[in-house]
Amino acid sequence: MNEPIRQTVLDDSLGIREQTEQIEKLILSPYATLSCQSLGRDRKEPPCEMRTVFQRDRDRIIHCKAFRRLKHKTQVYLAPGNDHYRTRLVHTLEVSQIARGIARSLRLNEDLTEAISLGHDLGHTPFGHAGERVLDIVLASSGGFRHYEQGVRVVEKLENDGKGLNLTKEVRDGIMCHTKGPEAFTPEGRIVRIADKIAYMNHDIDDSIRAGILSEEDIPAHLREILGTGSSRRINNMILNVYRNSHEGNIGMSEEFSKAFYELHSFLYRHVYKGSAAKVEEGKAEELIEILFNYLCNHPNRVPGEYRQIMREEGVNRAVADYIAGMSDTYVIELYKEIFIPRGWEVHS
Repeated sequence: MNEPIRQTVLDDSLGIREQTEQIEKLILSPYATLSCQSLGRDRKEPPCEMRTVFQRDRDRIIHCKAFRRLKHKTQVYLAPGNDHYRTRLVHTLEVSQIARGIARSLRLNEDLTEAISLGHDLGHTPFGHAGERVLDIVLASSGGFRHYEQGVRVVEKLENDGKGLNLTKEVRDGIMCHTKGPEAFTPEGRIVRIADKIAYMNHDIDDSIRAGILSEEDIPAHLREILGTGSSRRINNMILNVYRNSHEGNIGMSEEFSKAFYELHSFLYRHVYKGSAAKVEEGKAEELIEILFNYLCNHPNRVPGEYRQIMREEGVNRAVADYIAGMSDTYVIELYKEIFIPRGWEVHS
C-alpha cells in the first residue's frame, strides 16, 4: 500500500489558525481575500488560537439571537400552513450553500463568503418586505428603513447587549452591499449578492408551485430554454454560468444569462411578489405593524429595557423600529393580541 502523501510545505511549528492562514496563501486565488490581511475590527481583539477572523465572524453570527429569530420570519408567504415553505432562515442557509459553492470553484475565501451569507438578512423585519415597507414609511423623516442597513446595525449595535458582534469590516461591508447600491469591496461579498438572487428566485418559484400559484410551464419558454427547467437544473446552470464568467475577482453571468435572469425576476415580480393570491394578507400585516409602532411610540414603557439607551441617544421612534424589526412574525401577532385583544375573565373559586 502506498504511503499517504503529506503536505510538507506547512510549518508544523505554527498554531492551528496560522496553519489555516498559510493554507489560504497556498491554495486560494490571487484575488481572494486572505484572512491574515483582513482590515480588522473596530475594537481590536487578541486573535483566536484556532479560528481565522472570518471563521470567528461566522460563529458569532450563528450564535447570535437575531440569527435564531430568522426561523420564524417570513420569506415570501406569510404564516404558511405547511412546513415545506421557506422561512428567512432556510433562505439564508440556501444562500450560504450556493455562495460557498461559487467561492470554492473560484478559489476565493469560502469562510468569508459563508460569514456574509449567514449574516446578510439579520436586519430583515417580520412579515418580509411588508414589514420593511411600513418601517420605511414611519421612519421617512429620519432617513427611512432598509433591511441591509439594519443588518449592519444589528451586528454593530443591537446584538450582545448593545456592544455588537465586533465583526470584521469585510463581513459588515458584505451585509451592507448584498442587495442594492454599490457592490461589496471583496469578491466574496459580490458572490453573496448574486447567490442571494439565485436562491430566492428559485425557491420562490418552488414555493409558488407548491402553493398552486405557478406551474413550471407558466415560466416563459425562452427563459426555460436558456436557464433550464426545474429549480435544481436552473440553480446548477446559474452557478455554472457565474463560474465560467467570473474573472479576476469580478463576479457575474454571461450577457445572455444575465438578461434572462433579470427577465425571470420581472416575471416573478408580476406573478408572485405582486398581486398573487398568497400576498393578499400582506395588507393586514402592514396594518398590524403600523398599529404596534404607533402604540409603542406612545407607550415607550412597553419597550424592553435593552432599547432604553437607544431612546436616549436616537429617540423613541428609532428604538421602537429596532424593537419591531427584530421581532419574529409570531411574536408580532402575540404582542398584538396581548395589547389589543381582551382576555376572558377568570373566576377563581
